Amino acid sequence: MTGDLKLIAGNSNPELAQEISGCLGVPLCDAEVSRFPDGEIHVHIKETVRGTDVFVIQSTSPPVNENYMELFLIIDALRRASARRITAVMPYYGYARQDRKFIGRVPISAKLMANFLETAGADRVLTLDLPAGQIQGFFNIPVDNLRIDPIVAEVIEKEGLLDDTVIVAPDVGAAKRASAVAERLHLPYAIVEKARVSERTGEVEARHVIGDVEGKRAIIVDDIIATGGTVVAAVELLLESGAREVYAAFSHGVFADRCLERLENSAIERVFVTNSIRPPQSPKITPISVGKLFAEIIERIHTEKSVSELFPHY
Repeated sequence: MTGDLKLIAGNSNPELAQEISGCLGVPLCDAEVSRFPDGEIHVHIKETVRGTDVFVIQSTSPPVNENYMELFLIIDALRRASARRITAVMPYYGYARQDRKFIGRVPISAKLMANFLETAGADRVLTLDLPAGQIQGFFNIPVDNLRIDPIVAEVIEKEGLLDDTVIVAPDVGAAKRASAVAERLHLPYAIVEKARVSERTGEVEARHVIGDVEGKRAIIVDDIIATGGTVVAAVELLLESGAREVYAAFSHGVFADRCLERLENSAIERVFVTNSIRPPQSPKITPISVGKLFAEIIERIHTEKSVSELFPHY
């Protein structure tokens, strides 16, 4: 035990913060995160946090830079107020896809964000389904990266979508995640081979399906849906390859650009997505709550119990 448990929320996802607070039976700290007239962020923690175990709940989703800066300043305020331990609870880790140098003279932004979090004063990080597990190695502090496959498998089972179903990775990079869901449910899985048509626009073309989808319900599983280009291309190819219907499940819904419009105009049946980022309202979007999960993990961290015992890491 490292002092009393305290919860503080930034402005990125107040609904999820309230859900976590309700599950734990711990009220959110009285804190103000506002803006000065010139746009600078102002943070004021209005109650004592000296000697406490503080969890800062803040998804670094769009507007990514604003939400990161809020998080850095909250952590700094807590450190200067003598909190004993500060955990950054980041259901969505912004800049995570910039985790390597794929061409010359580009930053490794995910690593830089890790540096900033440590410099601000974070003692550990709790997040959900990083696109690349090696991002944990960018930190010199503990990082708990929760897996998505148990959550997705449970949803598929509860929705009654097990019969004649194949789990599909929309590209080779998603194969590990999709196969983990398929293994949990004892279902076959397939992979869509894609090619990026334009690096500038991110336009993709789905070319081949590796695996049997003929006459089956296909459920695409991936980490992030951003513009929707990859998933819509995969839906079209799967239907052309004989799938009778297509669903999708994602860890994080960024829904950038015209993503929602693309989905609603596509033949996809439904999209399941966690509320790590506030999901938009749409008849095709079904949110998956992760508030209870994060509350359980926060309780385990606070009481120094094993996290992987409850929820294995990648």
